[in-house]
Amino acid sequence: MAEARSRGHSVSGVTRDTTRFPELRQGNAADVEDVIALSRGQDLVISATRPALGREGELVVTTKAVLAGLAETGVRLLMVGGAASLTVPGTGGTVLDDPNLPPEIRAIAEACDAQLAVCQAETVVDWAYLSPPALLEPGVRTGAYRLGRDELIIDAEGNSAISMEDFAVALLDEAERPRHHRTRFTVGY
Repeated sequence: MAEARSRGHSVSGVTRDTTRFPELRQGNAADVEDVIALSRGQDLVISATRPALGREGELVVTTKAVLAGLAETGVRLLMVGGAASLTVPGTGGTVLDDPNLPPEIRAIAEACDAQLAVCQAETVVDWAYLSPPALLEPGVRTGAYRLGRDELIIDAEGNSAISMEDFAVALLDEAERPRHHRTRFTVGY
């Protein structure tokens, strides 16, 4: 939201829990009628939902509701997804295929993989799915990043990372100048 506002955009943030975020509007991304009501008249919806631990399967339900609502309003979707289905350079496998994937993130990785499949089956909504690199943490906004499609972006040392601030830059660059339609893309340093 900060990146969008710094670029002069009017932002309508939505959350289920306005007690934690009183400055945002209340809504439920898993409710098609809420999606319709809250997206009507908007230029773009950026969805960055994550279910609570143990409820990872809700991600697919929410994604289907968001897509169904946006099919009604015709608003473009920019979805922040997961990295699970990105190919790991030099391995031939995906992040999800890695046997060393920590068990505590396997369930959300599998849910993100299923989420991407739901998007890929969508033929009405103009959507783009942004997969983060392996490491996404608060840091410095440099305004620099590399774009990719289906392969995890790694640097010369083998690291796959980007700051949350530069991830927001990439997200807003896509929002302002759409280059990805009904496809996934990724970013990293």
